[in-house]
Amino acid sequence: MIKPLLTAATAAVVATGAFAEDSMSNKEIVGAFLGAVVQGDADTMRELANPDYIQHNPFIPTGLEPFIELLPVLAEAGTTAENIRMFQDGDYVFMHNIWRNAEPFGAPEMVAFDIIRVDENGQVAEHWDALQPLVSETVSGRTQTDGPTDATNLNQTEANKALAVALVRDVLMGEDPSRITEYISAESYAQHNPFIADGLDGIVAAVEALTAQDNMFVYTDIHAVLGEGNFVLTVSEGQWNGTTNAFYDLFRMEDGMIVEHWDVIQPVPTEGLANDNGMFTGFEGIGPESVGE
Repeated sequence: MIKPLLTAATAAVVATGAFAEDSMSNKEIVGAFLGAVVQGDADTMRELANPDYIQHNPFIPTGLEPFIELLPVLAEAGTTAENIRMFQDGDYVFMHNIWRNAEPFGAPEMVAFDIIRVDENGQVAEHWDALQPLVSETVSGRTQTDGPTDATNLNQTEANKALAVALVRDVLMGEDPSRITEYISAESYAQHNPFIADGLDGIVAAVEALTAQDNMFVYTDIHAVLGEGNFVLTVSEGQWNGTTNAFYDLFRMEDGMIVEHWDVIQPVPTEGLANDNGMFTGFEGIGPESVGE
């Protein structure tokens, strides 16, 4: 089962089958839909999703019925999911999940960010994600998913989105790396990337090591920016290890500074694709140009 992907309210709706999208929040709709995916409940999926469901995971076919046809694969593997965080920005719900018995996705345990768009009719309409294998031992000693989970300071969403965009542009895209101390707290910075230590010192050490290996990652485009209060997710494209990658970065802010970071990095595949929608298309209206600075 998914734990705790369904809120108590949504779980009651699932149990009774009394779906009324107009009375459910987008989070509840998405939670119920993903619960149905893991439980192999095709009828519930059809109740909650648009038949023309658009899929951006490159290994899953687009459309609702082709997706439903893959449910036996998940059932045979015993795939389960644990939702760690769930946030909402307008029509978009973005989540931090752990998938277990996840061999159909590439490894026994995978950490993922998922974004789902809910359409004007209250139906699940579009999905993007990025996944990478879960690492048991990290440099910082933190896991890839632990830390605070609830959004606060909801009136600061736009300011925090602007802060995240500025960091990505100046530091990760190299426009003005010297400004890093304007964005990241020197007093407390919790790092969940499994290969980087806590604090500004951890970032500097990682950059020096990658640069010495002539393998520093390079962000080239920001495609999406989503936020709720003090949590902001950016979806970027860039180069690393000689390949194009999707960089999903989740930031937590306090007092106008970034104090915590989680991420998922996935190479963008070019072979064996199940759809041609692309991992970065469809984000019109939620890119950096939409952020009020």
